[in-house]
Amino acid sequence: MKNTVKTFYATLVAVMLGLTPVGAYAHSEEHANEVQYDPVENEFGSYQPGMEVTRTIEVDMNDQMRFSPDLIKVNKGDVIRFVHTNSGQLMHEFVLGTPESLAQHAEMMKKFPGMEHSEPYMAHVPPGKKGEIIWKFTKSGEFGFGCLIPGHFDAGMKGKVVVGS
Repeated sequence: MKNTVKTFYATLVAVMLGLTPVGAYAHSEEHANEVQYDPVENEFGSYQPGMEVTRTIEVDMNDQMRFSPDLIKVNKGDVIRFVHTNSGQLMHEFVLGTPESLAQHAEMMKKFPGMEHSEPYMAHVPPGKKGEIIWKFTKSGEFGFGCLIPGHFDAGMKGKVVVGS
């Protein structure tokens, strides 16, 4: 039985590490300026401490399970400060990723609904509060964002980032 439990946890950690793009600056109002992460680069962008923001985009999250806007257009090389406002009564989050990684992570969250994690590419935003992420888009293409709290993503709480050249 001990080996089964060890295998389960080892698999869970491996899956989480494999699915999680790393490296943005994320916080809610309560944690502003407390956490900075090491530089990283992944398939949809990069983060480095001290990046100069070129544009701020405000995103509303609500209990109708929607982001506004749900389509964001940026240029390759833009450093975006996403400012998230939770105008609802429920906890919401904003997670950047590829469409595939977001869908996989949303499914994993259904299996482990009480799982709490604080990753540098997501902002957890309590009702009536704000959060933010700073991210540099280094590659052209279509990427995604979503709320991965169980049920929210499936209810349509997702969006698209289109990065032009």
